[in-house]
Amino acid sequence: MSLLPVAPPAASADAEPGPFALARTFASRIATTCLVELQKLRHDRTELVTRAIQPALWLLVFGQVFTRIHAIPTGSTPYLDFLAPGILAQSALFIAIFYGIQIIWERDAGVLAKLLVTPTPRIALVGAKAFAAGVRAVAQAVVVLILALILGVHLATNPLKLLGLVVALLLGSAFFCCLSITIAGLVLSRDRLMGIGQAITMPLFFASNALYPVQLMPGWLQVVNHINPLSYEVEALRGLLVGTSARLALDFGVLLVAAFAMIAIASALLPRLARG
Repeated sequence: MSLLPVAPPAASADAEPGPFALARTFASRIATTCLVELQKLRHDRTELVTRAIQPALWLLVFGQVFTRIHAIPTGSTPYLDFLAPGILAQSALFIAIFYGIQIIWERDAGVLAKLLVTPTPRIALVGAKAFAAGVRAVAQAVVVLILALILGVHLATNPLKLLGLVVALLLGSAFFCCLSITIAGLVLSRDRLMGIGQAITMPLFFASNALYPVQLMPGWLQVVNHINPLSYEVEALRGLLVGTSARLALDFGVLLVAAFAMIAIASALLPRLARG
C-alpha cells in the first residue's frame, strides 16, 4: 500500500510579514496609550484648567501690555496675534518636557520592566508615549485657542490649517517628550530630570521666535534659533493660524526628522532606564 505524500501545513491566515506586524503593534500601542491619557484627562479635568493658567497670563499680561506700548515690531500683524501661536507652542513644550518623570515613575513601580519583556518593540513603546504627549498638548491647545479668541486674536478657521496645527503640535510634543525620556535615561533620577527640565525649558522658549521676530535677535541667538526645533514649530503654527510668511515644507520636515530621530535615541536608552 503506497503512502500518499503529505502536503505541507497551510500558512496561517493570521501570519503577517514583519513590517506589517510591527506597524500593527505600533498603532495598537499608540491607540492604547492615548486612550489611557484621555481617560486620565476625563477623570481629572482640573488639570487642563491649572495648566492653562500660565498661557493665560502670557496672553493677558505680556501680550496686552506689549500690544499697547508697541515695543516689538511685528509689521501689519497685531502683537497679540503674533504671540498666540508662540504661547501654543510654549504650553505644549511645558507638557512634554517633563514626560520623562512618568517613565521614571513607571520604572520605580515595576511597570517599565514588564513592558520591556513583552513582544512590543521599544520604539513602539516610546512612540506611544510621544503621541500621548501630543494628545495632551492638543487638548491644552483647545483651551489656549478659546482664550485667544475671547481676547480678539484673529485666527484661521480653515479645517486643513487646523489639521496642520494638530500635526505640528504632535510632532513638536513628540520631540520634546522623547528629549525628556532621553534625559531620564541618562540621569536616571526624578530630581535630576526635574532640575534639567527646568534649566532648559526657558532657554528653549526665549531662544525661539515665540515672543519676538528673529530679526531682532543678536547674531549668536539667531544661530541658536535656527537649530531650535521649537522655532520651526512656532513658525508653522504662526503661518497656519495667523497667515504670516512661513516655510511650511521646511518647518514640517525639520519637525518630522527631529521627532523620529529623538524617538530612536530615546528607544535606545530605554533598557538603561529600566535597569536604573
